[in-house]
Order: sequence, then C-alpha cells, then structure tokens
Amino acid sequence: MFDLIIRRARLSDESVMDIALLDGKIAAIGEIHGEARQQRDLAGRYYLSAGWIDSHVHCYVKSPIYHDEADAIGVSTGVTTVVDAGSTGADDIDDFYQLTRNASTQVYALLNIARTGIVTQNELADMSQIDKAGVREAVQRLPNFILGIKARISSSVVGNNGIKPLQRAKEIQHENGDLPLMVHIGNNPPNLDEIADLLTAGDIITHCYNGKPNRILTPAGQLRASIQRAIQRGVRLDVGHGSASFSFEVARVAIAQGILPDTISSDIYCRNRISGPVHNLAHVMSKFFSVGMTLPQVIDCVTVNAAQGLRLRSKGRLETGFDADLTIFTVKTETRPFVDSEGESVEGEKHLVPLAAVIAGQWIVTDEGKASHDFDL
Repeated sequence: MFDLIIRRARLSDESVMDIALLDGKIAAIGEIHGEARQQRDLAGRYYLSAGWIDSHVHCYVKSPIYHDEADAIGVSTGVTTVVDAGSTGADDIDDFYQLTRNASTQVYALLNIARTGIVTQNELADMSQIDKAGVREAVQRLPNFILGIKARISSSVVGNNGIKPLQRAKEIQHENGDLPLMVHIGNNPPNLDEIADLLTAGDIITHCYNGKPNRILTPAGQLRASIQRAIQRGVRLDVGHGSASFSFEVARVAIAQGILPDTISSDIYCRNRISGPVHNLAHVMSKFFSVGMTLPQVIDCVTVNAAQGLRLRSKGRLETGFDADLTIFTVKTETRPFVDSEGESVEGEKHLVPLAAVIAGQWIVTDEGKASHDFDL
C-alpha cells in the first residue's frame, strides 16, 4: 500500500507515467497497479517534475537588507527546496536554522564567509570579518543545513580589498572538505578575469548573465577566455536573477553560443518578489524560453543540475529511492511581458504556472493552483 499515487503525469519530455510515493520517498515509477491511501490523476494534462530547487534565495527574516519568508518563495510558488545564499554568517546561522524548522519548504544555507552575513552591503570590506574558525565551527554544528559557502566579490562589497576575500574563501573551502563555493560577480574591481582564474571544479559563478561592464562577454560579444577556461575546469554558471543581475541581451548572446546556465535561480527576496522583476522562480524560468532554451533544459536547471551542484544527493531526480519532492505545473501559451534587471522588456509567448508541490510525499497546492478554476484534483 503506497501513501500516494500520482497517475498519468506528463513529464518534460512529453512522456506520461505514474509515480508512487511511500514514506517520503519515490517508491515506483511507470505503469503502477498497486493501491494507495491517496490518488491524484493528472490525466496527462499537467506536467510533473522532480521538486524545483531554487539555489539562490534570501529568506532570513531578520536580515535588514534582503529577507523574505521561506514558504512565500517556496511551496507557495511550487518550489520544494530553497538555498539561502549568504544572508547569514557564523554569527546568525544558528538562529536562521531554528527559524526555518517550521517551514513547509525545505531550507538550506550557503554560509557567508563574513561573520555578520549581509547586514551591510560591504561585508567584505573589512578582512577581520572573515573568521575561519567561526566558519569551521558553524559547518561542524550544522553539517546537514550548511551546503557550502558564499562570497560576494564585487567592488561595493569588498571595498579596497580586491581579490583578497576570494583568496581567503578558497582557503576556507579547502579547510572544510572542499564545500561548494558560490561567488557573486558584479562591478569591478576585482576584474572578472582575476575571479575566474581562482575558481576550480564545482565552484559556482552566480549572476552569470548580468549586464554590467564586468560581465562574462567581451565588448565584441564573445565569451571571455577566462570564463571559457573556468567552464572547462568544471566551474558552474548560476543565473541568480535578482534586482540588478540579469540581462536578456547577455543571456541571448551567450546561449546562442552554447553557454547555457547550469542552474536557474531567482536571488529572490521580498522587494523583488512583490515589485519585480523576479516575482518567483517560475517567472524567472519562463524568461529562458525567450532566449532559446527548451522545457527539458529549463527543468534540468532547477532539478538535477541544482541538486548535483549543491550535493543534494537524494533530490533532483524522478527515480526510485529519491526524496518524494515533486512540482506539478502547466505551461501557458499566451503573450505576456517579461522584464530583465536592465529594464528591457520581452514579449514571452509561454510561461510556467506552478500548481502544486509535493514535499516528502505531502501534497500542497500553490497560490496559483488555488486560483485556478480547473485545477481540482
């Protein structure tokens, strides 16, 4: 007897199959004849994928600059797992952990290398903020919550310290089992070439399609040689849309050259959720149909790729034994405007609508699912 069978689910490759869940895990996939305590029939009308993972958010509610409620950016919008990217450092990580234990959304963290996290915009302008012992002790206390470390390496954050905070971040990474390192890029100094040349396999460049002068493309529109070398070494590209870090033009030119993101993330917090241009992860994902990506590619960026990059080994795949985290959605084909961080507006012809999330086997209808007149399973 299964806990839940979802019948006739449509996958991103357009195949249709049943999914059975038991004890918070995927128990069977295919044509399932068993019984379940609960069944829901998608009738081939609605898509299903592994649960969406937003690998760059800000949801520490006490943060004075970037904050939000985990469930407002998570299950309410079809996202089953969120990863806070550096809102907290060693000083506040325990408080953040406790505050998120009652969320329906699964919350993890990338620990800011600055003790204070993002209390000011320039947390790495003072090198004494970077406390190696504090990071080590936090990682040891919360090994199942802290997935990696975060370093914001742009001029407004590092002040006069240039590349030094990133050099320190790499030392911290090596001293803590080579945890994933996410590096925010923006205005220089330091120059992006200096940053890229320090990164190694598994490191993550976030804000990869930002439109600032210190971007991944040369003035001629070609991929910088340093970024090409970094990608060849296994460095990963993350979108991290945010309020000021996504350009349709940069994404369009890069993707046309085959420079696709490994992960699509929102960099969401309350202001850019409510006022845009982010709104939610589905909205950000939908923008990538307009720059040449397919539905399977987009879904991979928030499932298998995101799980792999952050070493969430039981998530991101529709396979038996994996966590019973699922997202049910539809794709609407109607023209609507999408706006990037530069103010450019693109008329998108299709967009994703998340209808329900399943977390550890529990079915949760999203805000848009509740508002839908025909989604009543």
